[in-house]
Amino acid sequence: MTSRAKQSAATSQNESSGKRQIVWTLFASAAAGLSTYYYSLTKGSTSVSSLPASYALCAESNKIYTVDSNAPTVDCILVDKVAISATGTLAELQSYWDEYQNELIRKFYGNEPSAKKPLPVFNVPAGSIVVPGLADAHGHLLLYGFKMQLPLDQVRSLAELLDILEDYVRKNSSNPDSWIEGVGWDQTRWKDTNGAFPTAADIASRPSLASLPIVLHRVDLHAVWLSPRALQLTKEHLNGHFPATVPGGEIIRDPTTGEPTGVFLDDAQALVPVPKRSKRVMREYAERALKDALAVGLTSVHDASTSVEEFELFRELDSEGQLPIRVYAMADSSQLSPEEERSLEIYDPSPASRIRMRSVKLFTDGALGSWGAALLAPYSDKPDVRGIMRLSEEDLDNVARSWWARGWGVNIHAIGDRANKAVLDVFEAIAKESSDKDAVAKRRPRNEHSQIMQAEDLERSGKLGVLNSVQPTHATSDMWYAETRLGPERMKGAYAYQTLLTASRDGILPLGSDFPVESINPLFGFYAVVSRLDTEGKSPHGEGGWFPAERLTRAQALKGMTLDAAYAAFAEDTLGSLSPGKRADFVVLDRDIMDESQPFGDILQTAVRATVVDGKVAYGGI
Repeated sequence: MTSRAKQSAATSQNESSGKRQIVWTLFASAAAGLSTYYYSLTKGSTSVSSLPASYALCAESNKIYTVDSNAPTVDCILVDKVAISATGTLAELQSYWDEYQNELIRKFYGNEPSAKKPLPVFNVPAGSIVVPGLADAHGHLLLYGFKMQLPLDQVRSLAELLDILEDYVRKNSSNPDSWIEGVGWDQTRWKDTNGAFPTAADIASRPSLASLPIVLHRVDLHAVWLSPRALQLTKEHLNGHFPATVPGGEIIRDPTTGEPTGVFLDDAQALVPVPKRSKRVMREYAERALKDALAVGLTSVHDASTSVEEFELFRELDSEGQLPIRVYAMADSSQLSPEEERSLEIYDPSPASRIRMRSVKLFTDGALGSWGAALLAPYSDKPDVRGIMRLSEEDLDNVARSWWARGWGVNIHAIGDRANKAVLDVFEAIAKESSDKDAVAKRRPRNEHSQIMQAEDLERSGKLGVLNSVQPTHATSDMWYAETRLGPERMKGAYAYQTLLTASRDGILPLGSDFPVESINPLFGFYAVVSRLDTEGKSPHGEGGWFPAERLTRAQALKGMTLDAAYAAFAEDTLGSLSPGKRADFVVLDRDIMDESQPFGDILQTAVRATVVDGKVAYGGI
């Protein structure tokens, strides 16, 4: 048996624009040689959503993009049960299958030719392509489900937000004591304000909202905005007094009265006594997120701040066969009780498991949009502010080392240049203490965001082997105010994706979205990183893109959301490319996003025809 079918010239099969074929290839007996039977379905027929245990999948004109450097594009892949057995032309796969069947009948069927099984061959529709299953290297599954109950990210004015909130209350709230939560507000996008934080008084300007406990989470989840009633309940929870300072956070106060205005930043958010979610509600959020993930082609998600309760829920779903994607969970250090922190153990059955947890998520600072990203120098638009260090440099070093010593992967949130420097200082110190020059790189620690960095730190991260896990849509969301926040000099090291990839010692740059902060659709991130434009084709620098030298190529972008993401989860030998021996996770798209000659805008029109996990259709059909 050949070890692997080789790539060759494009397949000679043609599919007319009005036809879709399901081809059954039958290897007949002995001297009669090879006979083949074809069955056709018109394009308008129902797509196939149930696949056999073994089959070949083909696309016209070498349009299967494997992310395998040995055969970057192929005509067909052969799936056997949950894995890919071979790739190449249809003729090569037929030969491979024939040899495989011959071997089976020799071993188990007394060399009886009639025992040989046919090979089903499915052709994707004309114009479609196949890519490896897409991965989001930084998302938040339950927070996505939570957000979708009252999403506020498309709001473009304060007045519009209050209108939406009033409408939601009319339709959903019958109990005046029930807390109301929403997610997604961004004051930098409102056309009827000056970009400053909103206040409790803004909510109270609508009489129907004034007496209700309302908590609205900012789009980056680094700030909450409270109604007067929510402020009152928080004060009562704190025994009648708001703390003067909050380690790792801030209560925004009126400069005249000193009273809280209604916005709590970063760790101060924990002061708000929002009722804990029930297990039933958590499951509903998870199910919504998993359903939507499959619909946009995600087969893997790195869940970037998983609580113990959420992890147990994922394990429960997995045990019930209800976890349709692979979840690489990062334990959220900020949500762990001391007992949980002491007792938590790594859970990593195999790289192909649907749920794994072998890394921990730490937080150094806040976010740029809420002036919480920790900077070495003051903000250009707020000279009295340098951001928030949620962990001091000393505390960060101690906490990171404690998890490192226990064998955990250490993934650290860092937005500002001070935070990023602190993260790299920790790993550089660990590296210097080891006799193995690759000690850090072997553990694959991750800098989550790597958003604003000094030039020397862009290079230092690569030399140390720290993986920079970035979210391209952050660049195109932030670009309208980032230069005002940071000034021209700091922009040289901000959202520098091509520079980070070039500096990486192994050429690794995992891509994610940070959903629900951004869209869950990975193609939005693909578009953002190859174009550096917003979804309307615009940027502060014009239609040529925002700092276009930091774009990735389409091939680099696809690798970032497939093989590089798998590498960041210690799964590159099992996932991330359409290679023989790896799991059969793939996506069928209705157009060729890899064609560099096509307009960037076409990427945004792309639809997922099918999402396949372990060789089975999990969404859509072929």
